[in-house]
Amino acid sequence: MPDRPEVTAVEIARLAGVGRAAVSNWRRRHPDFPRPVGGTDASPTFALADVDSWLRAQGKIAELPLLEQVWQLVDTLRDPAGHPAAPLVEAGALLLLLHRAPGRWAELADQPDTRLALALPRAVADTTVHTFGPDGARLLGLPALLGSTQLDLARRLAALAADAGPAGAYEQLLTRHAEANTRQLSPTPPEAAELLAAVAGVPATVLDPAVGLGAVLLAHPPTTGRYGQDADPVAAVLAQLRLALHTPADEPGPLPLELRTGDALRADGYPGDTFEAVLCQPPYNERDWGHDELQFDTRWPGGLVPPRGESELAWVLHCLAHTRPGGLAALLLPPTVATRRSGRRVRAELLRSGALRAVIALPAGAAPPYGVPLHLWVLRAPRPGDDFRQVLLLDAGAALSARAALSTGAAGAPAAEGGRDKVDWPELRRTVLAAWRGFDLAAREGLPVPADRPGVHRAVAAIDLLDDETDLSPARHVPPAAPLGGAAELSHVGSRLAELLAGLADPATLLPQPGAEAGAATGAEPGAGSGAGSVGVVTIGELVRSGALEVYSSGTGTGTGTGTGPGTGSGTATRPVGSGTAGTGAAGTAAGGTLVVTDQDLATGAAPSAVLATATGPAGDVRTRPGDVLVPALGGGTARVVPTEGPLVGAALGRQLHLLRPDPGALDPEFLAGHFRSTAGTRRAASHATTTARLDIRRVELPRLPLPAQRRLGAAFARLAAFDTALGQAAALGRTLVQGATDALATGTLAPPAE
Repeated sequence: MPDRPEVTAVEIARLAGVGRAAVSNWRRRHPDFPRPVGGTDASPTFALADVDSWLRAQGKIAELPLLEQVWQLVDTLRDPAGHPAAPLVEAGALLLLLHRAPGRWAELADQPDTRLALALPRAVADTTVHTFGPDGARLLGLPALLGSTQLDLARRLAALAADAGPAGAYEQLLTRHAEANTRQLSPTPPEAAELLAAVAGVPATVLDPAVGLGAVLLAHPPTTGRYGQDADPVAAVLAQLRLALHTPADEPGPLPLELRTGDALRADGYPGDTFEAVLCQPPYNERDWGHDELQFDTRWPGGLVPPRGESELAWVLHCLAHTRPGGLAALLLPPTVATRRSGRRVRAELLRSGALRAVIALPAGAAPPYGVPLHLWVLRAPRPGDDFRQVLLLDAGAALSARAALSTGAAGAPAAEGGRDKVDWPELRRTVLAAWRGFDLAAREGLPVPADRPGVHRAVAAIDLLDDETDLSPARHVPPAAPLGGAAELSHVGSRLAELLAGLADPATLLPQPGAEAGAATGAEPGAGSGAGSVGVVTIGELVRSGALEVYSSGTGTGTGTGTGPGTGSGTATRPVGSGTAGTGAAGTAAGGTLVVTDQDLATGAAPSAVLATATGPAGDVRTRPGDVLVPALGGGTARVVPTEGPLVGAALGRQLHLLRPDPGALDPEFLAGHFRSTAGTRRAASHATTTARLDIRRVELPRLPLPAQRRLGAAFARLAAFDTALGQAAALGRTLVQGATDALATGTLAPPAE
């Protein structure tokens, strides 16, 4: 492994906020660009210190972000032949010392390296033993002597923890690791984990047999006995450190926390043990899950072995076997598990025994794989004498889509159609928990089950599901919702549509008028039209350097990333709205914290749809102000000016967004946004090296016009943008009206109009 941090061309591009092609150009055009120190001819690596110095000297960056410094040190410690996440174990142990024994670190921080190299490992070992018990230090496998890179990492981790807290610092590192290993890692999102935990209530003990990075266990309070298992030993240790870092520092050790390693199906880490709740998102589509060697396993009820192609049902039975009588098991599963013919006998046995209590269809984007609308299966381990034999079938995804279809607040597709950043988590949580808790209470107390809700949920007797297919898909059994077909409802929607259409401007009033100033007013390229050749141009990069414009760019993933210099700045990337953070409010605040505008919001014209966990973020976070211009990093002809009031004011930046803050005495915001929406304005600045065009914002050109001319042109751009927004809203409402009328005619709710 290298003795100092090295970076690839891709990482240099991320540091400078440019495309990889720009780094290649720098290497060709600048003789003083750092020489490769490793890698291969096709993918060379460069010394981070040399790259940092060169970028600063060239004005590409002002300072290397602290998180990037830490990450490069972590990457330097990685053994190419070992586990890619192994250095994160050491980083997590150092953060655990800062979390639970900050005074101990304060005593060691100023020690010379020769003493710190021996003293710090002892302090970390003492902390792990106090936190995890006598086997804590052995579990983590920490070194007894630290090298210079490890000592440098410890000091930078301390600085990062001072800003974000030890737990926050570790979350940032785990996020970077997950982003760098997307093919190997598909962690359960915190919102999905919180939904699983909410369905389970507050159990005394909980097991996750496919723990991954511990998201499901993290959704439970530290007072709950948390247990887990994972086939990846390093992942299990990372999850254990993560959970410990999120436990209050004054919680006495050893913590009620135990994570074991090994394949839970082939090598059960808790044989014979039962828990009050068992929750997980197991691996999917595993052919070699142990079918042949587990033929006589006691976890299969009545000796009914799951078919070789039904690994998910093997996980269901494994979880149920570890659930104490009356306890709850919940799993996130692909929708095919409810329908595949090969699993019919196992599904039938779960129905006959009364173990299966609910199948809940979630919208696409709730958890990986994000393009698949997963199902949430909820089971209760049978108790003697319990003869309840009904199943709740809930189509939460369809319920949210139907509710979104009635909303006309945004042009474009409804948020409930699915997508990683489009799930309305507060509404999804309310829909699922309201239906499940009412049904579960009826099952436990012997009360009548809640009445069916067409289009949402239905309670079905188990015997009615036992047929040749035993199909448990909620969409097949939930009765369709009453169509938007009542005369009063259709009349109301029609009136709203008429109001929108009446408010649309006459398109003729929006068209540019011919005149002597046409070329200058539109900023056409030289030679593109009469008078255009006399208009000079200026790039966004030049405007930034002159002080007429500030540009802030958010990261491309979750977490927090900052940067400075032309075309970069500080930005905060986000997670989607989580539980307990519903609603929107003015001035960029919501019930759960600060609203976050995403690139999807920008594309659809919707209000901010995400929220930060707290109302304020780390120092340096950028919040939108009236007159700011928001532009997606991928281009697409979308740009939006922040109005003087409303939920967009004071919002944080979501991922893949640029925020442009013009000096009002030099640049008109609507003029700026209009050119970003134009084809010519962004065509030259877009990179077409891949199928996705990415906008190099500093290369976008604007015509040099005096401020009065900018304002005239900006007003025309603003009128066109308002017309486009109203047209999109009218189109969305028109589709709702047509669908409602079609459904009403098809179901006989209404008769055709008299001819």
